[in-house]
Amino acid sequence: MVNARNPSTTITQTTGPWRMILITAFGTVILALLVVHLDSFDAASYSLEELAKKPNTSIPKVNPKMLHGSEKIGQGQLLGPEDIVYDRNLDVIYTGCADGWVKRVRLNDSVVEDWVNTGGRPLGLALGHSGEVYVADGIKGLLKITEDGEIEALTTEAEGVKFATTDAVTVAKNGILYFTDASWKYDLQNCVLDILEGRPYGRLMSYDPSTKQTKVLVRDVYFANGVEISPDQDFVIYCETPMMRCMRHYIHGEKEGSVDVFIDRLPGMPDNIHIDGEGHYWIAIPTEHTYELDMVRKYPYIRRVLAFLEKYLKRPSVEKNAGAIVVDIEGKPLERYYDPGLNQVTTGIHIKEHLYLGNVVASSIIRLNLTRYPATAPSSTKL
Repeated sequence: MVNARNPSTTITQTTGPWRMILITAFGTVILALLVVHLDSFDAASYSLEELAKKPNTSIPKVNPKMLHGSEKIGQGQLLGPEDIVYDRNLDVIYTGCADGWVKRVRLNDSVVEDWVNTGGRPLGLALGHSGEVYVADGIKGLLKITEDGEIEALTTEAEGVKFATTDAVTVAKNGILYFTDASWKYDLQNCVLDILEGRPYGRLMSYDPSTKQTKVLVRDVYFANGVEISPDQDFVIYCETPMMRCMRHYIHGEKEGSVDVFIDRLPGMPDNIHIDGEGHYWIAIPTEHTYELDMVRKYPYIRRVLAFLEKYLKRPSVEKNAGAIVVDIEGKPLERYYDPGLNQVTTGIHIKEHLYLGNVVASSIIRLNLTRYPATAPSSTKL
């Protein structure tokens, strides 16, 4: 801009402040890049084969606006209800909350009861054969809570390596527990750094209550998350969150001890997995696959920057279109429920005619009547 009284003179009153703003912004960026460069965090590179995979969009039925018609259970009383397990004898659900409480919710009237506080962070839950509840506590390890509310610590380490983020658990008919430690390197408070580093620090394990032995079944798992056993008790499924897939470990039969892919190219990152009475698996999706996620996975330097923000400032939120996907016993996608207004959904469980969604950051459980609001065949829906 030119001064009207003296055309040869530039108005410095306007350009001066902007010049200082640009210099300050540039200096801030340079300083941030320098700090990130000097930070000791080291991100790994994912394989080109994995990066080339795109999510499977051919899901027969979808409900892309599942918040429409849904209701909130226990609003304000359930802080981060991460996982959900159903006791049909009492007609109640149990959920683990961020304040350490395992809470009990009556389904007939949605009344919330403070049941037992673990003193840690209860994540995955499983109902035992005698009314007990098993808890994968992200801080305390693998726990057992009796019907009377007594807590027993079962195991906190395997092969001399302590669990850092005990994540999910399921119970076989013979009483053996199968559970995951998402990462032996990063604790619950820093578990996001495990995904950003991109190295497999997770493990799938078993615990035998009769012998009190803990065994490592699968090592080098990328953020080992949800776990569920098959109806015939011949394999266990576990979720690898950053790889957007679920793996299958055989525990009986000709393939005993081997591992293969149960479902790959999920529409997002998986969390917990639960089987319903119809033999269908419900896999929670905290966030769908996005272009930004691809960039994060592709470039280790971006993950270093995000790790720096996670540790020292605030990481930007990129989660969206969370919900749950339904697959059959062979891992074939059947239905998907999600919503643009949902993020950080950590569990989906089908009870009677309803879908219940847990969430690690919300203060309630979402319930949707599947009879009234089912997934339908999309005419031209692009996932």
